[in-house]
Amino acid sequence: VKVSAGSFLSPGAAAVPAVEADGVGITSRAALSSPWPNGPFVTSDRWVTDASGNIVTYAGVNWPGHIDVMIPEGLQYQSVAALVSKVKSLGMNAVRLTYAIEMVDQIVDNGNRDIPISKAFVDVLGQENGTAVLQRVLGNNKGIFDENTTRLQVFDAVAAECARQQIYVHLDNHVSKAGWCCNPFDGNSWWGDKYFSAANWTRGLAYMANHGKNWPNLMSMALRNELRLPIFSGGSPELYNWDTWYKRMREGADAVHGANGDVLVFLSGLNSDKELGPVVQQDTTLNGGSSKFSRTDFKGYGDNKLVLELHYYDILRGSPPRDCDQVSRELDDAGFVALGDNNTSTRSNAGGDTNRFPVLLTEFGFPQDPTTWNMTIHRCTEKFLADRQAGWTIWSLGGSYYIREGTPDYDEPWGLLSHDWSDWRSPEHIQGGLRPLAKASLAASGGPAPPVKSSPNHDGGAGTGKDGTNSGGVQRRGLSIAPLCFWAALTHYIVALVL
Repeated sequence: VKVSAGSFLSPGAAAVPAVEADGVGITSRAALSSPWPNGPFVTSDRWVTDASGNIVTYAGVNWPGHIDVMIPEGLQYQSVAALVSKVKSLGMNAVRLTYAIEMVDQIVDNGNRDIPISKAFVDVLGQENGTAVLQRVLGNNKGIFDENTTRLQVFDAVAAECARQQIYVHLDNHVSKAGWCCNPFDGNSWWGDKYFSAANWTRGLAYMANHGKNWPNLMSMALRNELRLPIFSGGSPELYNWDTWYKRMREGADAVHGANGDVLVFLSGLNSDKELGPVVQQDTTLNGGSSKFSRTDFKGYGDNKLVLELHYYDILRGSPPRDCDQVSRELDDAGFVALGDNNTSTRSNAGGDTNRFPVLLTEFGFPQDPTTWNMTIHRCTEKFLADRQAGWTIWSLGGSYYIREGTPDYDEPWGLLSHDWSDWRSPEHIQGGLRPLAKASLAASGGPAPPVKSSPNHDGGAGTGKDGTNSGGVQRRGLSIAPLCFWAALTHYIVALVL
């Protein structure tokens, strides 16, 4: 059976009743009156809303498709349907599906023809191993894939099965050159880096946005994962500051919106997506340049299509946070202050009013073992997301990769699933943390977005901290300062080597 993009998209896909997640009903009230997914989604102040004006909160997981083979991971162990069912069983409603610009480059260079998965596996894994993995993929997905199925058609199949089970797809450009992310030496860090061509990037974004019109459940797209300072990577990187960020992000957002005006556009920050403070702060010059963030610069969609995303990990910290108040302050300082306090507006004393955006934590995670999930930083992060009704996607779904950093069948201890993608690595975390978080997050969905009100700052108001910053507002860390960036990037690389 040779598959095509359209063959996955049955007219009734959106009408399939919602699947229960081990007793946790995940159908929003809006879905009872409007056909799922009831898009396109728009933003309203700090909320994402559906076409009926009802709040939608993402509660999901990362599913990598950006590594060397450029095919969504795990299919040598399980079927597409089985893996989407695993996501659904957690009470989740979203998948952050990652891809590499290199895949689009290859398609364009090949006369707009993608390569079959048989070639993709052999090219990367070698003849013997690649053929063996291919046969396992075909065996798990009989009647769906054959040797002539292309890489993009596998993405189509994942999106279609997600639609059948009422899971939103959020498409994330993770890297330019396919491979594990991230370190500052990999050539994928910043515009002008060895593999990070701005022209190819915008072309790839537009291509995937246009292709995604075939997916009724493609609700949003992210422009780039974990922008960071490039170091000795062999390219000619552009100046690493917010001015460059603003110029290129507008180009990327325009490329996506121009190709597919329905999807939300996610903007990531600097310092491996740990900092969006200058974007959140109104009437503030972006550090390292003269630009000021303005929705009017995103013509025709700045008011209702922009979403911010951040990442939060403990692996780059010098010491763990003391308590949940510290975790909340750090997340607010990074950019979550743009949410305000649930349905109320937040004012910042660090230079003016706060820009209002939906903000999602699109990556957080930790080793999936019996105890790590119960550490203060992890419990407090999940508590923050539930309390602030913020969307999220945890890293990562699967327990292994086709290949990672030269090692075939690489084990992923941070994966929710076991090495063979068949069961949960940490039932303790699934039952004690993740399912309750998904339930709490989706409980916020379905009702109309509330009116904006005024309220004091998070944590009782502003004051001057020990470092001279305003503790009640957004701390702008001056990321254009080269030494700080260098050591942050170097630390990131060292951690990547350890992991």
